[in-house]
Amino acid sequence: MSRLTARVLLSSFCLAALTRLPAQEPAPAPAPTPADLPAATPAPAKETAPGTEPAPVAAGPDLTLEECINRVLQKNFNLRVQGFNTANAQENLVISKAGFDPTFTAIGQRTHTQGVTTFNNSLGTTTSSNYRQDQTDIRVGVNQTIQTGATVNLSASVLRSGNNLPTTTVNPSYNSDLSLSATQPLLKGAGTKVNRASIENAKLGITIANLNYKGSVLQAVRDTEAAYYTLAFARGQLAVKQRSLELAQKLYDENKVKKNTGVATDLDVLTAEVGVATAQNGVVLAQQQVRNSEDNLLALTGQFEFNTPPGPVSFSAYYDPAPSIDDAFKHARDLQPTYVAAQSTIKQLELAVSVANNGRLPTLNAGAALGFNGTDRSTNSSFDNLRTGDNYNWQADLSLSVPWGLRADRARARIALNNLHQEQAQLQSIEQNLLVQVRAAVLAVSTNIESVQISAKTTELAEKQYELQKAKFDAGLSTSRDVLQSQTDLETARVNELSAKVNLRIAVANLHQLDGSSIDRFHIALAD
Repeated sequence: MSRLTARVLLSSFCLAALTRLPAQEPAPAPAPTPADLPAATPAPAKETAPGTEPAPVAAGPDLTLEECINRVLQKNFNLRVQGFNTANAQENLVISKAGFDPTFTAIGQRTHTQGVTTFNNSLGTTTSSNYRQDQTDIRVGVNQTIQTGATVNLSASVLRSGNNLPTTTVNPSYNSDLSLSATQPLLKGAGTKVNRASIENAKLGITIANLNYKGSVLQAVRDTEAAYYTLAFARGQLAVKQRSLELAQKLYDENKVKKNTGVATDLDVLTAEVGVATAQNGVVLAQQQVRNSEDNLLALTGQFEFNTPPGPVSFSAYYDPAPSIDDAFKHARDLQPTYVAAQSTIKQLELAVSVANNGRLPTLNAGAALGFNGTDRSTNSSFDNLRTGDNYNWQADLSLSVPWGLRADRARARIALNNLHQEQAQLQSIEQNLLVQVRAAVLAVSTNIESVQISAKTTELAEKQYELQKAKFDAGLSTSRDVLQSQTDLETARVNELSAKVNLRIAVANLHQLDGSSIDRFHIALAD
């Protein structure tokens, strides 16, 4: 036979095999997209190799990413823990404002004195007698610190005095008084800015706590997206492994038939059997990865709810253009909780510097007091005497206190200024790290967009190569080893394509966490 004749026959065999291929062997299914993952279950084979087990089917209705995130917001433990910090920040504001609430006081006191007194009478003789004196003092008042730093006190009292001495003109006597006093700092501790610093600091504390909670929400959303897409990849990978097992099983069955007809050898059957065992091992490992991925997702979205696996998961293809570094970085600076919280911390430290600088001043206080009193035989009449204004007293004072050198206060001011400069440097560091992270995240998104396109072409090529290799095998021009190798290449290409799609979605989730846009993307409402 000439070489030309052999070539013609070889070409005829290949053409005939390709022509018969749709009737004998369906073309390999395309790589499963995430939308196809829920239905990824192995088709029953006529004869399966020992040890083959069907893969578990996802239970329950379809589970969307939005449903997962809603469950995270309701049940995630980290968010619950962070929520207590936010509530405590609200209570700290109440505590700070309570420093300017009025304070009511009431004092009741009873005094009894008894003894013996000795005195000389008009006849020159010494006389001794017992004496007794009783006093009841009741005082009520209210004092309040106002936001200028002044302390105001208003008080009223009734003092009843009684004794058994004959020289007392009014017995018992009632003395009532009403007084108003105020003390205002003029240097240290003066001014609304210094005295309201604790309130403003508490308000900034609420802002920081809310930003930290927002950061926890962004992290939880990112983790949920990653867990959701990872589960989609695991189930998609399992579908690919199951499809490979089907093809390996079919090749094994075909080789056994060919062996019985004398076309294939024992080596061909053994090679196909090893291919089935390898595919079975791949399915088992893929099933383990699916279970681990399900548990990871349930740990985020539930509370010890591991008995029922999540329902089928899916996500659409990504068609958005590659993001811009400048736009992403601008959004990150405006919305990223860590960066914005650092700015609020700087405002807190600026308040601390103002308070510390005020503490370097000497203590100079001005005080004033005005009081009215009245004395009579009864409580009502003593209060009536107050209205006449005949009995009054007033007082004005000025006090100065200067610690020697003011060394401690000046040191505190320097510490507060150092803390401010430290936090400002920290903010610059956060900004630089944020820029680096945004650049890396944008690059990851752009790279994975290209990776998805390339992997899709690789899968298409692997499918055609497998079809050709299978056709050559059916025509007796290839071996089982070659078919299994092309099958392995096709499996790898499909898994890589699915991995590229999932990596792209995770890269997008990382970018949205950095620029803080996940809150708006999923319509999450956060308290102000």
